Amino acid sequence: MQKTDYRFRLKDSIIGFQFLFVAFGALVLVPILTGLDPNVALFTAGLGTLVFQLVNRKTVPPIFLASSFAFIAPIIYGVKTWGIAGTMSGLVAAGLFYVVLSLIVRVRGSDFLHKILPAVVVGPVIMIIGLILSPVAVNMAMGKTGDGSLELVPLQSALTISFSALIVTLLVTLLGKGVFRLLPILCGVIAGYFVAMGFGIVSFDAVANAPWFAMPTFVFPEFNMEAIIYIVPIAIAPAVEHIGDMLAISNVTKKNYLEEPGLKNTLLGDGLATSVASFLGGPPNTTYSEVTGAVTITKAYNPAIMTWAAIFAILLAFVGKLGAFLSTIPSPVMGGILLLLFGIIASIGIETLIKEKVDMADPRNMIIVSIILVFAIGGMKFDLGGVAFSGIGLGAIVGIFLNLVLPKTRHFDGY
Repeated sequence: MQKTDYRFRLKDSIIGFQFLFVAFGALVLVPILTGLDPNVALFTAGLGTLVFQLVNRKTVPPIFLASSFAFIAPIIYGVKTWGIAGTMSGLVAAGLFYVVLSLIVRVRGSDFLHKILPAVVVGPVIMIIGLILSPVAVNMAMGKTGDGSLELVPLQSALTISFSALIVTLLVTLLGKGVFRLLPILCGVIAGYFVAMGFGIVSFDAVANAPWFAMPTFVFPEFNMEAIIYIVPIAIAPAVEHIGDMLAISNVTKKNYLEEPGLKNTLLGDGLATSVASFLGGPPNTTYSEVTGAVTITKAYNPAIMTWAAIFAILLAFVGKLGAFLSTIPSPVMGGILLLLFGIIASIGIETLIKEKVDMADPRNMIIVSIILVFAIGGMKFDLGGVAFSGIGLGAIVGIFLNLVLPKTRHFDGY
């Protein structure tokens, strides 16, 4: 009997390592794009997953938590504006926002969330997350720094590299089968990396000089109210996405995780995982659809598998040469990926409006969506008591406010 149990655990560990591989490309992409430490992201993804499992220990969904794409644009802006430590205070607060939402759900039920965060607000907020920093993607794809102030790679070489990464990502997304269907971004990065090597712009000096074992570069948050006010409203979008993720894994496993352990507990686990990750200098955590896809294919529903994936992520975080190697990926490769990624995020916002059948001919809905988009993308800025409200955060706050105060359209027949 003991031998059988041991084999089962060994099998779980192997599958867990495979699931980490599925998540790896997206997991490390976020810190690479935002200037954070990939090794810290690996550590905090593993730690965050374990925190989530601890909170939901009675009924643990088989999910893996790692770097959230929804926060890429705000982290890039935050690091440039307030530094990593200041940005982390905003991300810790974003995790606590999840915790507050979980308490509201515990007291008022999940319907309350849909009242204050309907699709007419969430859709355009998701759109501006993808669009507001789209110039960063274009600049990086053209071989420049994110703000366009400095050329890092000659234009023609950069475009060849970035479009190689983009085209391979597109082809794998559309035509990939099996495990490749789950790894389009990783395939695109690898393709762009090899093309960049052909242009001679990849240097392995950092890898040669890095030790095999090294502590991740943990960064602790420094309180910054502007960063908190800017970032917390952005958590609205991934909080709503969390509900969709729970529905997805429920459909895969044929268990209703919205009922047990319940949204009140899964949101709490996600929020605490995000705060813990950000407290150490890692990106916010979110449920990974790639891993849910792998669960669908393998039918491996045992949550212990995700525990193994988390443990492997933590162990890999201490491999110094891994972080050094990831730092050698040239800017145009990341730019090519971002060209698609930011557009996809915006498209998800549009899909949210369509899926929830938001009537965009209704003047009320048109006003809410229009104001959110123009305020956020146009650069509107409010300064209240020395604290600036702008960008995605301002768009989200204005959207929620308008949805609560604007009267419903009594009768509408279109134009």
